[in-house]
Amino acid sequence: MQLPAPIKNSATALIGEQCYVSLMEELDLSNVDCIKYTISKGLGLGIVVGGSIVKIPQILTILSSGSARGLSLMSYVLETLSCIITFSYNVRHGNPFSTYGETAFLTVQDIIITLMILYYARQYGATAGTLIGFSAVIYGLIYMVPSVLMSSLYAATIPLSLASKVPQIYTNFANKSTGQLSVFAVINYFAGTTARVFTTMTELDDPLMLTGSVLASVLNGILAIQVFLYWGNKMADVKQKKSE
Repeated sequence: MQLPAPIKNSATALIGEQCYVSLMEELDLSNVDCIKYTISKGLGLGIVVGGSIVKIPQILTILSSGSARGLSLMSYVLETLSCIITFSYNVRHGNPFSTYGETAFLTVQDIIITLMILYYARQYGATAGTLIGFSAVIYGLIYMVPSVLMSSLYAATIPLSLASKVPQIYTNFANKSTGQLSVFAVINYFAGTTARVFTTMTELDDPLMLTGSVLASVLNGILAIQVFLYWGNKMADVKQKKSE
């Protein structure tokens, strides 16, 4: 099957000449490796696109309510650091953008949310200091930290990722409410990290990245379950019931 040149060129750039010829021209559906690779590339691009907007609803929720109640500052600080390290690790190792691109967008969005939490808590000095601190970390990891240390730093994101989710999970459990936590962001983040497990297994031979992806999927799954468990619960309503 012959496709128009622009589509063919884009598809070839995405999945490679060999897989394009096998799947699109020869229609060889028995080529399992190319099928898995194509699905992985498609999911990877979808995750990157989704990652570029996944936390926009959370940002809009905070803006519309004028509050960041129910959001754990510690969770977002740790998650931001984890995203920064993951992004820097992949850049330094020259991995395909489709295998990590969402971390670039998530880093920016997490920084914004972290700053908003501080701002709405009227901690203006800490807001400015945190922005400067994150900027310095990004620059240092990409341009200054020796390459031999990047693997160790990335390994540290595994417990860091665990630590970043636990405070939010505990906050939700303690309040029996998810506060201003965006349902859209939680569900889509869970879907993205779950799909990232598949793309990592298919495209990369990196046990560290696979372990990190699996852990992120499990923890985001717990947050997704809490969203449904505490659906409709407001922090004020929960506090009132406790006082009765």
